[in-house]
Amino acid sequence: MRKPGSKKGATVGSGGQRRQGLEGKGPTPKAEDRPYHAAHKRKAAAERSTSRAPQQGRSARQGGERTHEVVAGRNAVVEALRADVPATTVWIASRIDADERTREILRAVGNRRIPLLEVSKPELDKLTGGSVHQGVAMQVPAYSYLSPEDLLDSALGLGHPPLIVALDGITDPRNLGAALRSAGAFGADGVVVPERRAAGVTAAAWKVSAGAAARVPVARATNLVRALQMFQEAGCFVVGLDAGGAADIGELELATEPLVLVIGSEGKGLSRLVSQTCDLIASIPIAASTESLNAGVATGIVLYEVARRRRTD
Repeated sequence: MRKPGSKKGATVGSGGQRRQGLEGKGPTPKAEDRPYHAAHKRKAAAERSTSRAPQQGRSARQGGERTHEVVAGRNAVVEALRADVPATTVWIASRIDADERTREILRAVGNRRIPLLEVSKPELDKLTGGSVHQGVAMQVPAYSYLSPEDLLDSALGLGHPPLIVALDGITDPRNLGAALRSAGAFGADGVVVPERRAAGVTAAAWKVSAGAAARVPVARATNLVRALQMFQEAGCFVVGLDAGGAADIGELELATEPLVLVIGSEGKGLSRLVSQTCDLIASIPIAASTESLNAGVATGIVLYEVARRRRTD
């Protein structure tokens, strides 16, 4: 560039003189990403406070094994504390609306000297994986399963004909939680689940069970068919539940006998080998327009009918 009348030679324009000053620096970082900003300091503090907790409210793992679970919800936490489940930490939301359950939780935490941490609602949402926690969550050790043999021995010592629920291929932990809740409500002595390709007692099952997971023992079977055969050898009748069953569950004559009720998945029902092992296949009469019931609902109906027959007889 050269100005008219200038005796000097051509010079670079303003862009060339301040080229670096005109270069773009990209979008402005978020407040939480700027080290000097208060939002960044709050984020760092929240990460430090949750670094010792399970990621996203799920079970933490060490060497491929579960080390602990997070129980969320006031009823679930109250029932777990009543059952003396060993807790390592209890989190409670700041400014929580107190009721009788929260007061009982605080009394139990104080009496047992369990660490109590007050956290914000977003932090509690993160700890529980976004589940409905009602402002309370508790960290507990991973669930301790019984063996089917130990479950049977425990049931035989209760002074009444054993009543055990076996779940075949139930992969949704919410269905397991619902089955545990029904088992606790109608007097079942325990629940058996397969070790593989089946839901276990996780945080989701704890939540749906409303604390029944602390009172109803759960056994894990390496092979469900062999476990059912073991129950039969001990004198129990094994009754499977399937839509094509020959007997109506409301007229089950075996209800007052030592009994193992086998519930299959909603889609596939009972597996072939399990179905062949059962002494009897029963069904729940439902409207023709309804294809099937989920496992949690079916378990509640069957246990109610068995409990009714036992009371009547």
